[in-house]
Amino acid sequence: MKINKLNSIIVLGLVAIISILVAQLLWTKEAFTIEQKKLSQKAHIALLEVAKKLYEGTSHELPAQSPVQKISNDYYIVNVDNDFEPDILEFYLKTEFKKMNITTDFEYAMYNCQSDEMIYGDYISLSKKKSECKKTVYFPKHKNLVYYFAVRFPNETTYLFSSMRFWFVLSIMLILILLIYVYSIFTLLQQKKYSELQRDFINNMTHEFKTPLSSILIASKYLSEQNPIKDDKKLHTYTEIIINQSNKLNHHIEKILNIAKSDYAPLELKKEHVLIIPVIEEAIENIQLKYPEAIITIESPSQEYLLETDVFHFGNLIYNLLDNAVKYCNKKPEITIRIYEDNSILKLEFVDNGIGISTKKLSYIFDKFYRIQNEKSNEVNGFGLGLYYVKEICSLQNWKIKAENNTENGVTITLSIPYKK
Repeated sequence: MKINKLNSIIVLGLVAIISILVAQLLWTKEAFTIEQKKLSQKAHIALLEVAKKLYEGTSHELPAQSPVQKISNDYYIVNVDNDFEPDILEFYLKTEFKKMNITTDFEYAMYNCQSDEMIYGDYISLSKKKSECKKTVYFPKHKNLVYYFAVRFPNETTYLFSSMRFWFVLSIMLILILLIYVYSIFTLLQQKKYSELQRDFINNMTHEFKTPLSSILIASKYLSEQNPIKDDKKLHTYTEIIINQSNKLNHHIEKILNIAKSDYAPLELKKEHVLIIPVIEEAIENIQLKYPEAIITIESPSQEYLLETDVFHFGNLIYNLLDNAVKYCNKKPEITIRIYEDNSILKLEFVDNGIGISTKKLSYIFDKFYRIQNEKSNEVNGFGLGLYYVKEICSLQNWKIKAENNTENGVTITLSIPYKK
């Protein structure tokens, strides 16, 4: 993925989540205002009903203008224009608030004509005992009113928040999602940075190795052709060792370079229709030049299996699987390659008689740089890239690959390839 595309996706995702969060917070604020208005309306209706009941049985009539006045968000006064008893007022308040489903605590007070001050009534709690309830010490007095009472909701804000608990939880979850997203993006960018540093290091390191290695190979081949070297068996053997080991090191370096390149940009496959048996036979010949003792056989009902694939990478894939099977064998290597069709799927099975793999570690063998610690680990040279390369080639062509232990010993690696005749 190009860096500009990645940055665009990150910015768009961040903008989208922030927009959703802002919309959610604005909606929550609006919902809080609506809930506040609903409570005010319900309180107004309940207090109006209380005023009506206090007017019943008296010679006074309910005034045309509403007797209920809202002084502040949590404070109301009600003009009843006639005397009333505190116990009756409390009963009516409880009854009407219950009808209107107002379940928050409230306190009330009445105006006393004789003392010309507000007389505190009581604090009514729905959850606490009276002895535990707090007492309010002051209710303001209002001019031009003679018989009236006041009601305050001291926990109105808490009550409204509790009624909107779900929306606040949702907002908090969105904030957490935003934080997780930002953290994930930060981690992703850090990992990308480290990955680029690692790739650059590998590229630089391998290129630096290739220059002196090429010189060593040229010099060694030149030496091996000199008569004094040819005539001295020991010197000739040493020269051959230098050439062989240099070629092996060069092969490893090329493999690392190919893997590093594929991490940055996908490998380009030049597909063509090829008969797979000759490609496999060529890979077998190359392996047996390296390991003459290896016995490799092909079991196939047909020699005409044709695939559309990249010949070079397919040949390397076969070579890597055979090379890996031979290296991890502690006796005479015997490998069987079975080729057959199964429901429009061409199966290639590589069955070896090696030391096998722990069941717990089977799923990791195709990971980059992964090498299993076993009895052959110290003897086998490599970087844990062979099977990773095989898996990459399979993934690019939508092939499936799996590994499983054989019943007795060794491992079977199976390629499953969509096949049309």
